[in-house]
Amino acid sequence: MFASFSVAALIAIAIVAAAVVVLASIRATVLSDTIADRTRMGEAVAGGIVLGGATSLSGIVVSVTAASQGDASFAVSNALGGIAAQTLFLALADLFSRGPNLEHAAAEPANLMQTVLLIGFLSVPIAASAGPEVSLFAVHPASVILAVAYVVGIKLTTTMRDAPLWRPVRTAATREDTPSDDHDKDTPLLGTLLAFAGLVALMGLSGWVISRIGAVFIDRYDLSSSLVGALGTAVVTSLPELVTTLTAVRRGALQLAVGGIIGGNTFDTLFLVFSDVAYRDGSIYHAIGPDDLFWLATGLLMTVVLLAGLILRQREGPARIGVESVMMMAIYAAAVGIEVVYSA
Repeated sequence: MFASFSVAALIAIAIVAAAVVVLASIRATVLSDTIADRTRMGEAVAGGIVLGGATSLSGIVVSVTAASQGDASFAVSNALGGIAAQTLFLALADLFSRGPNLEHAAAEPANLMQTVLLIGFLSVPIAASAGPEVSLFAVHPASVILAVAYVVGIKLTTTMRDAPLWRPVRTAATREDTPSDDHDKDTPLLGTLLAFAGLVALMGLSGWVISRIGAVFIDRYDLSSSLVGALGTAVVTSLPELVTTLTAVRRGALQLAVGGIIGGNTFDTLFLVFSDVAYRDGSIYHAIGPDDLFWLATGLLMTVVLLAGLILRQREGPARIGVESVMMMAIYAAAVGIEVVYSA
């Protein structure tokens, strides 16, 4: 569809699509906060499930579209590069936050649980790619395991939110998840949900446009699918996470900010499931290369550092941010440098 467009036109369309995603995500953040308070599900759970899933839709469309076209590397690197980029966004939010260390202030058992689940989910593709190449209807059993584990994990997370068996120590820097009274209680919840769904659909359509433009650049200039996926479309489609995180921090909804990133990353592992189904040439886990596994390892390492920060709960670090945020930024910068040099 976009193959005959000039470079200037492609860039202009991509910018418009990215702007639509960003603007829609800003409104989605406000609505998800309202949904969290009106349904009493809590900011951490709403951020992880509602907001995290919604802002990930454009990325899903990119990966599924690439997989259906037979480009496994583009599909997988978009998913894994997005996880690394979104974790970086949490560190950036900590940098620009005027309050205490974000991981300290947003202490919440549900966030810890989702981070542990994310580490487990990221381990499954490694085992699948190293194991025998088996599939049923061109779908690897690992995809089924990931899908089932995600559902079970969500159940465990909501259970921890509703009936926690332990709580983090409350300090002066801790920010509790308390429902806000400034939401319009006269607006029906159904109307809020429908508006949220409309924004999600808009972000999904924008994701499709971005995926097609990325594919054009890969074909036209013979670029590495991993490079375009991990540092191109992944970053663009992850912009909602950056915007929603900064917006949530500004609103003081720190649980929503942290939960949105972690939950979004957890949801992003389902990109692999959807991509495996869309990829018709066998198991997608055995079609990926070292570059894609590199971004998987990068996302896994950054997640481990994040979990350590959530547990340590450092009050203040260099430049008034946590040491874990500094480490995550350093890891991502090193990964980008390696990818650029290796792909050159």
